[in-house]
Amino acid sequence: MLWVWWNGFSRKFDVWEKFVSELWVAERKMIKDHEKRRRKCKHLSYVGAQESFQHPFEKYFPGSRVKEEDSGDQAVPVFKQQPVSQSISGFLRPTSQEEAQIAPLLARSNLLITRDIEWANLVLGFEQENRYAIVDVFCPQSPVGFIREQSNIITRQLLRSRRPFVAYITDAMGQELFRVRRPFWWITSSIFVEIDGKEIGVVHRRWHLWRRVYDLYLGNKQFAVVENPGLWNWTFTLKDIDGQVLAEIDRDWRGFGFEIFTDAGQYVIRFGNANPISKTGPASMIQELDVSRPLTLSERAVAVALAISLDNDYFSRHGGWGIPFIAMGE
Repeated sequence: MLWVWWNGFSRKFDVWEKFVSELWVAERKMIKDHEKRRRKCKHLSYVGAQESFQHPFEKYFPGSRVKEEDSGDQAVPVFKQQPVSQSISGFLRPTSQEEAQIAPLLARSNLLITRDIEWANLVLGFEQENRYAIVDVFCPQSPVGFIREQSNIITRQLLRSRRPFVAYITDAMGQELFRVRRPFWWITSSIFVEIDGKEIGVVHRRWHLWRRVYDLYLGNKQFAVVENPGLWNWTFTLKDIDGQVLAEIDRDWRGFGFEIFTDAGQYVIRFGNANPISKTGPASMIQELDVSRPLTLSERAVAVALAISLDNDYFSRHGGWGIPFIAMGE
């Protein structure tokens, strides 16, 4: 009887081992292709770079690709970037080349960040790289950017939510705007924001028994703090030293099935608007979060890093540990 059980276990383990090896090979190939595309984009024209980028969220946004006529009267598929919903002036006026680079994504009063469903995690308990689509709520038919994690396949399975990773934030055409880097952590986590290899800000998680406390820095200067009461409170408010509201991150409820069985979270970053005159287009007709002052473009990049950190710290708890015997059982 023991021998029969052992033979069955060995067959299941061989299947799992084959699946992991195939997934590892596919992931390595995908990473190499991504690096080749990124190097190639430096030498191609703007349209050529747009054609080379593909993202798994494309199927959810059929309006994100348009046809453009070239000199040979042939329709060339390219991506389009939605116009900003806030005027790039005042607090949002870029003060450096780095801020000018991220302005097309972050000069918006509201951003909706949606995480893709990880089917290998859902079915087999296999941890995959996180992927997100970024949408301006005033232009929901097309994404304005994407987020994609890059991490080691082995450390993802062993360390889970404590794993080190680098997440690349791109525009709708796939061009990298900035990245966030989070090292391995044990008790408290930190996530760093980098633009063209230059570190501009960091988010430190402060330990507390039940509250969720984060300190946000731009350079060496702290500009905001988040003190969430914990439990079932899913609103994270960024406040300045005087307790005035600067921005807000809400973790939205996506339905019973999504919340119980998947990690496909959805977050709304409300940057608000202290000056209604700076609204453009449809944004001028929607009431915004009241803030004491708008965050600068660099501070908004740090807020996006906070949303990624929140997703990994508190809302990535599904998926099995080790080999999923139950999922593979007969």
